[in-house]
Amino acid sequence: MKKAALLFLFLFSFITGSAQILEPVKWTSKIEKKSDTEYLLTLKGTIEEHWHVYSQFTADGGGLPLELIFENSDNNYELVGKAEESETKTAFSDIFGVDETFFEETVELQQTIKVTNTNNNNVQLHLFYQVCKEQCLQEDKFFVFNLKDLTSKEVQSFDEPEVKADNNKENAKEGTATDAPKKDKEKGLFKIFIIAFFSGFAALLTPCVFPMIPMTVSFFTKQSKTKAAGIKNAFIYGISIIVIYVLLGTLVTAIFGADALNALSTNVIFNLVFFVLLVVFASSFLGAFEIMLPNSWANKVDRQADRGGIIGILFMALALAIVSFSCTGPIVGTLLVEAASKGGIAPIVGMFGFSLALALPFMLFAMFPGWLNTLPKSGGWLNTVKVFLGFLELALAFKFLSNADLVLQSHILERETFLAIWIAIFGAMALYLFGKITLPHDSPLSSISVGRLFLGLLTLAFTIYLVPGLWGAPLKLISGFPPPMHYSESPQGFGGGGIASGDTKLPEGAKLGAHNIITFEDYDTGLAYAKEVKKPVLIDFTGYACVNCRKMEEHVWSDERVLSVLKDEVVLISLYVDYKKELPENEQYISKTTGKKIKTIGNKWSDFEITKYKANAQPYYVLIDHAEENLNDPVGYTPDVEEYLKWLQEGTANFKK
Repeated sequence: MKKAALLFLFLFSFITGSAQILEPVKWTSKIEKKSDTEYLLTLKGTIEEHWHVYSQFTADGGGLPLELIFENSDNNYELVGKAEESETKTAFSDIFGVDETFFEETVELQQTIKVTNTNNNNVQLHLFYQVCKEQCLQEDKFFVFNLKDLTSKEVQSFDEPEVKADNNKENAKEGTATDAPKKDKEKGLFKIFIIAFFSGFAALLTPCVFPMIPMTVSFFTKQSKTKAAGIKNAFIYGISIIVIYVLLGTLVTAIFGADALNALSTNVIFNLVFFVLLVVFASSFLGAFEIMLPNSWANKVDRQADRGGIIGILFMALALAIVSFSCTGPIVGTLLVEAASKGGIAPIVGMFGFSLALALPFMLFAMFPGWLNTLPKSGGWLNTVKVFLGFLELALAFKFLSNADLVLQSHILERETFLAIWIAIFGAMALYLFGKITLPHDSPLSSISVGRLFLGLLTLAFTIYLVPGLWGAPLKLISGFPPPMHYSESPQGFGGGGIASGDTKLPEGAKLGAHNIITFEDYDTGLAYAKEVKKPVLIDFTGYACVNCRKMEEHVWSDERVLSVLKDEVVLISLYVDYKKELPENEQYISKTTGKKIKTIGNKWSDFEITKYKANAQPYYVLIDHAEENLNDPVGYTPDVEEYLKWLQEGTANFKK
């Protein structure tokens, strides 16, 4: 009877422990032949209620984007465009300060491939994604598509054929991909349009464009025989401006593809290129040099403009675009960079908004010439606008540098550094507006206008607003621009606590984590230190992109009682399961539990969690003694401070027994 009871307890423990292995997304796959060389691969996932999977196009700094990695594509087949997604949703994350894009209930991915090697019979697809609810999981799925008999199956890994799973997966049922997320895309396009529209008005107030308004209007009024003809010609002129810039946006979309540039938002090289490009634009606006198209272009276009009629008016609009390029070029370039990173038709929408704002004044003043008397005279204030835009370009440039730094996790441009740079830029802008700094093309200044004073005060107020961010203030007005709070020298601010008095340096292998808690990120090093100081170990299975991990740190760990236990009574080991740094070649291995190749540090800790604790969720907390035995039952996401504190106290009390 006793043996039977022990056997029952063992089985119960095994079953309940294994039940912690979560799999909230069930996948099916299929392959369709479109032509002799093209095939359509489809993955369809059913997501459990309240869970969500992040899109491949979700913003940097939030949840981890879904990835489709084709392992054996070299010289065998090529991808036709970017993988298409089913409908997604977008919501702002207060934790990470970015708009996150994700799937709920279902997810469907479709990728067209073109075969280049007819001797190749299969396609190997590695699917990586993050799925979250109260906990987050990082999942890897491996699929093999057979091109000869049009079958597909899920396997465990491509690295070791002998550990592949049996082909016991059902083929996907027939289904059609839904259109891309219409509502979310419409919101994003409307935002691009509004930004572009106001950028067009900003371009109007530059020295290259503003003086051309009365000149152009005067031309139309003199050349047109009747008022109706003048209005008609002005209307055609405005439409021509819009057509020219929209064609530019269409060209960018056509060259790079409707969705290809979307993926560049997480590409290090392109973010660095965009950074350099915007610094060049900013330097031009600040007066270092002028970006100009060849004069011969303008001369040739001017000669064509003399032809008259609709063709002549079209060339007049082209002449405006060429002559004003030194002022409009940096603005247009910045807009195209920002719009292109959104993918789809955003470059076209952006150029439409920009050109509409640019064309409207020319059209309206040509229709109502009397309004010209209300325009302010050209002067030094136009250069002030240009310099003001140059400062804004320079500030925006560091957003792209920050993107590259976040992807690399190099911690060169952390939150404090980014904010210090912005404080310097906007502080210099305020001094310029107050007339304390002059730049190469500025006119002599004996006094400043009231408008310039107000703009200077507004800029100074914004600069002062940024300063508390160096000490951990959230700065909600600019959420999404600086790196997130956790990507910081001091994630909880300079006043968030520190090392206990008497500690002169951190233990070897440790760092300061959330709330300045001494934290180890290597299991063996942390365990050795715990034995040395005779304290229990708290294993924190976490992730850089884990929302509820950050919630626990911000709302539960910040409680004085919990923080006291974490700092004084346990040794914290935080194991990041989404850390992408590769293990040395000799440390990579095939998991005996999952059959997957363990390549990265994150893979290693995820496999450790699955193998030892039969769990794969984050956050996941385990209290152990020096023999690596559990002091109490592990817990996951526990937002109730009292409940989490009770759990901590129970474990530490058991350690002392």
